[in-house]
Amino acid sequence: MSLNMSLSEADFADADFGIRVLANIPGRYSLADLRNSRGERRVFACRAVNLSCRAIALAAPVKGKVGDRVIAHIDRLGKLEGPIDRLLERGFVMNIAASQEERSNLAAKIAWLESLKNHEVPDRRADKRIIPVNPNSKMILPDGRVENCLVLDVSVSGVAVSADTIPPVGTIIAVGSVVGRVVRHFADGFAIQFIQRQHQGNVESMVILSG
Repeated sequence: MSLNMSLSEADFADADFGIRVLANIPGRYSLADLRNSRGERRVFACRAVNLSCRAIALAAPVKGKVGDRVIAHIDRLGKLEGPIDRLLERGFVMNIAASQEERSNLAAKIAWLESLKNHEVPDRRADKRIIPVNPNSKMILPDGRVENCLVLDVSVSGVAVSADTIPPVGTIIAVGSVVGRVVRHFADGFAIQFIQRQHQGNVESMVILSG
């Protein structure tokens, strides 16, 4: 089952959510009670894959549990907060806590995003970056552990991911079936440079490993 199928109709069919769209919008989130050793909230990358003005389904590397409060920042939608309503195989659905005015504004933004679907700006970077439709994959760490991760984007030369474990810079790691080296950290994940450049035609399928 694809990500959009597992996070789509069945999870939104039991209530009146108004305008609802399938999407693939990047963002980041934190769980209110999940903190690092310094007491700071940990931040992870996510993708909004189904949303309305009342609830949003996120593809996410760390799921939390039902009732946990989520603080999400979704590109073009802004900050959204609310509790996890249900857990999904590769993420969760969160209810959106908002006033009626905030909900109306969010509905307008969602309608605007829907109207832009066929007018995306092309990516002009040297190594074209692909944002995968199904961002879920697995990474293999040096000690042999396998961990779920979220692929933010991928090119022929590398991949950006978000995961519970953040390997040190220099760590050799495999994402899907492609081996690379961690070259930098950023706010909600890390970047991996492939040991060998991949072919544009199959790099996405090589990196995405959700089984």
